Amino acid sequence: MKARMMFMAGAAIGYVMGTKAGRERYEQIKRLSQQVSENPNVQEAAGKLRAKGEEFAGAAKGKAEHLKERVPEQMPGRHKAVEDEQSQVYPG
Repeated sequence: MKARMMFMAGAAIGYVMGTKAGRERYEQIKRLSQQVSENPNVQEAAGKLRAKGEEFAGAAKGKAEHLKERVPEQMPGRHKAVEDEQSQVYPG
């Protein structure tokens, strides 16, 4: 979602800066974007999206912590097995 918003913002900025319609069109776009951003419905939706994002991030963090507890810090014999493989000489 963040990437999409960044793309849309970049596209809007590119359009505004590259438009041949001039200052009048720029002011029109600026007024429209300000009206949209100040709209209570838009602000409410943004707040709900922010809350959902925080909820999902918290759930993901909880799952990651739970999984981390289940994975051992070091598998016994792992380093030994890797060293044995590296020290073997294979016939060429």
